[in-house]
Amino acid sequence: MGLYRLGSAPSGRAVPAKGRRSPRVLIYSHDTFGLGHLRRSRAIANALVQAEPDTSVVIISGSPVIGSFDFGNGVDFVRVPGVVKLPNGDYNSLNLNLDLDEAVAMREAIIRSTAAMLQPDVIIVDKEPTGFRGEIVPTLEAAKARGARLVLGIRDVMDEPALLVPEWERKGAVDAMVRYYDDIWIYGLEELYQPLAAIDLPEEVRRRMVYTGYLRRELPDEPNLTRYPKLTRGPFVLVTTGGGGDGDDLLEWVLSAYENDRTIPLPALVVFGPFTPRAKRRGYMERIARLDNVDAINFDSKIEHLMKRASAIVAMGGYNTFCEILSLDKPALIVPRKRPRLEQAIRAGCAARLGLVQELDGLDEPEDGHDPLSMARAIHALQGQKRPSQAIIPGLLDGLTRIQAITKPWLEAARQNDGGRVHVAAE
Repeated sequence: MGLYRLGSAPSGRAVPAKGRRSPRVLIYSHDTFGLGHLRRSRAIANALVQAEPDTSVVIISGSPVIGSFDFGNGVDFVRVPGVVKLPNGDYNSLNLNLDLDEAVAMREAIIRSTAAMLQPDVIIVDKEPTGFRGEIVPTLEAAKARGARLVLGIRDVMDEPALLVPEWERKGAVDAMVRYYDDIWIYGLEELYQPLAAIDLPEEVRRRMVYTGYLRRELPDEPNLTRYPKLTRGPFVLVTTGGGGDGDDLLEWVLSAYENDRTIPLPALVVFGPFTPRAKRRGYMERIARLDNVDAINFDSKIEHLMKRASAIVAMGGYNTFCEILSLDKPALIVPRKRPRLEQAIRAGCAARLGLVQELDGLDEPEDGHDPLSMARAIHALQGQKRPSQAIIPGLLDGLTRIQAITKPWLEAARQNDGGRVHVAAE
């Protein structure tokens, strides 16, 4: 599994560098829930090794499904013990019978050990400046002292300012940005949204910020499935909730639309996420079996191929799904949730105003408040909706290209400046 083998050398053993050292990058993705952080980190890792094939990238993640995805040559992963967010907002260990403090201590030790063995030239931290419960801070301290380039990557939208400001104050995020990070990448466009506008950041930190544009997605080499459901042979709507752990309301609303309006012209294919509860999935399948124009499949880690086939997409509007909609240029209906964060709603509103997507509000209303016919009308409208590319926005999907250009001189400097460095395993 992943790169646990990196920690197998005897403690303190010095390994002399042999010849010219190739660049090394560590990407930290805390992944307490869903697929968003992992898929964003994977896209960046694959882009780095595509541009600089001698580079080695290690992704550290807590995602239980990281092994389901393909990675480019030069990319591997370390999986730390998973944690899960409870309904009351607290966290717990996902699989181990450990209390949270023990799980975090184990995660922190694995992260620190991996970084000490790898000795990365660049560390990219996804979203959380101090990591989950501060677990990345010891690694940042050591890497900063060693001269590694430290990057914080932030998605286009975080949350509404009223919640983001106190959250970042509580986590010491601003202090971490001042002390550790050389660069701050925002994976979006400034004219769409400024996620840190409400944060009181020193000017020196703001000068480190770069809006990269959204991260373009490419089709994987080959699909997971050789045979898709029959309805995919013609025009269809793809319905996806990403990871699926919080997608029940969207699936209920879509199915009720098809149950109440048999005139919807486009059939629907539902793709369950890996975190869709099994009992819920059985209930959905019983309803789908009674509909001639709806089918479903389980989680597909190469869903991009289905998106390419689809005539339109219905989704909740997380960051990665939004990037895929833009990249594959599909008419889309975004039905954002507003709890526990306004992230999806803010993104959907900005995108709808620019003509990139259609938005339908009301997902967080009680289930009996979901009018099936309002969803049906929105799906009907997808047939005449413009593609995202028809809204001309310069630099919209330049994120990965921009990251490749930014990191190119850093990785070249890593090749040139090795100087016979001795790499020491973790204590």
